[in-house]
Amino acid sequence: MGYTGAARRGGTGKPRPRVLRRLGFVRRSQLVTTYGVGSLIAIDNESFIVAGLDSWDVSEAPEIHERRLAQLLGVDSFRLPPAPEEDKARDGARVRRFPEFYSCPSCRVLQTYREFNTAGTKAVCGDCDELLVPSRFVLACDGGHIEEFPYRKWVHRGKGPNSGVCRGSLKLQAAGSSASLRSVVVECGCGETASMEGAFRRKTLRDLGIRCSGRSPWLQNGEQASCDRPPRTMQRGSSSVWNPVMSSALSIPPFSEGVHALVDREKLADASDETIGWFCRSNRAKLRQAGVMPEDVFRVVAELRTARAREQEEVEVVSPASLRAQEYRSLVTGSRERLDDRLQSFVCEPPEGSLDPLGHFAVADVMLVKRLREVRALAAFTRGTPPEEDGAEARHAPLSSAALGWLPAIEVVGEGVFLRLDEEKIRRWENGQDVRDRVSVIRENHLDVLRERAALDPQKSVHDVTSPITPRRVLLHTLAHVLIDEWSLDGGYPASSLRERIYAGPEMSGILIYTATSDSAGSLGGLVAQGEPERLARTLASGLSRACWCSNDPLCMDSKSSGVDGVNLAACHACVLLPETSCENNNCFLDRGLLVGDSSGADLAFFPEMV
Repeated sequence: MGYTGAARRGGTGKPRPRVLRRLGFVRRSQLVTTYGVGSLIAIDNESFIVAGLDSWDVSEAPEIHERRLAQLLGVDSFRLPPAPEEDKARDGARVRRFPEFYSCPSCRVLQTYREFNTAGTKAVCGDCDELLVPSRFVLACDGGHIEEFPYRKWVHRGKGPNSGVCRGSLKLQAAGSSASLRSVVVECGCGETASMEGAFRRKTLRDLGIRCSGRSPWLQNGEQASCDRPPRTMQRGSSSVWNPVMSSALSIPPFSEGVHALVDREKLADASDETIGWFCRSNRAKLRQAGVMPEDVFRVVAELRTARAREQEEVEVVSPASLRAQEYRSLVTGSRERLDDRLQSFVCEPPEGSLDPLGHFAVADVMLVKRLREVRALAAFTRGTPPEEDGAEARHAPLSSAALGWLPAIEVVGEGVFLRLDEEKIRRWENGQDVRDRVSVIRENHLDVLRERAALDPQKSVHDVTSPITPRRVLLHTLAHVLIDEWSLDGGYPASSLRERIYAGPEMSGILIYTATSDSAGSLGGLVAQGEPERLARTLASGLSRACWCSNDPLCMDSKSSGVDGVNLAACHACVLLPETSCENNNCFLDRGLLVGDSSGADLAFFPEMV
């Protein structure tokens, strides 16, 4: 990872080539989930913003394919982030210095990095030889724009003609007497001073006439657009500065199997018959080893072309809900392992034992997912509040100046266990009045949060917000957390290496717990073994027994709102909350009261036998 230095002019007056400075290395997965495009990354005593996709060297970004996810996001393919081996590295993900303002802890000078007389590539004060400190504060809006905090306008607020115009030298004093913003004081050479107290209030910024400048410093040309969203002050290291908009999909039949996977990966459906014939001849040995004949390739290509023509005629709308429905059907149906197919990336089989031990827990079906592949793509990002589920928010910030036809993604392989609850029992349970009343508390809390966000968004109406929360979804989500907690203890996997995938809809009532990780913990066989009926029954009994009591009870069970934005009920870190890498809903929409009931005597428990 490196940043692009400014072009310098030589003795001939011509600009010299830009010199790239290598700053360090991060994992490929981090460039999608943690340090993606537009995020801030701290390296030693410096701060940078990860540049857009149009600055990537695509020759170091291998291409990967997942047809269903590509259709959803409107791209042709995906690329792994550039992360070459250290000894072979030519380039990597680019970063740009941001914020520009730095301060010296010795002389207290606050100015841009270029104004310091730095020694070579080290971020040190040329006068004091002290390491510089990047600005703690930045200004960002919900539209994704980000810029420097306006220190000059802040220190001269309400001071007449000098407001934001005075060019006196700035200093940043930190009294250290307290941790409050009142002890952080900005001083100007003209004699004006102002503490940072109140800098995080939107009203204060609005009264000072501070508006969003529409800056996008991560994009290639630092585009500036008109923006009517109110800006807000953020801590540079705050998690709210960058929230990824992630989309993922499992590779399921037919496109995950054998010839289909090969044709999709090599883009043979778009090639001529001559090119396909040449490919088959050139890879004869590899195809024979995988049990694939040339006629199989031509047959699958013809099927794909026919399917594409039908899709264009029918104009099928691909949505996250339709992707989940396809995955659910594949998990319920299963896919037997074929020993002659080395390209098969999805193996889902029923257990050998009887499901009778699970009848007590209303489990209608169990499938052992012995092999799966998941592609996780970074589609955009937001600042401030996290993205909503609909994925259609106008505040999603772009990853590049123009559409490139691809997005950054990672592919991970693993194993898992899928279980489906009895549809008839769950339908009777979710229609109970006590259950609906309890879940309505979560739904109303969620709607309040959505209305509050919509009120700050000029492009949304508070009357259009809806909440997807249903009793079925909260039940399945909480049960998934209980299983992950148990399997992290019994199966030897760290909880952070297990992930959930919830299938909650009018005709769906399933949970997939899987170990899709990019390290060796992904396919050891230990999780599949947990899905055997007798062992799964013991796990459910133990997990539900633990869910009956929390060390924070009765406060936890009787809570009317808890967690981020108050969209949980009986859920805390002592009972069902998980590492956020394991939960697809950021530890929201949980309530163990729906599993085992509460102390009020209401008819809530889906598993009343455990009470």
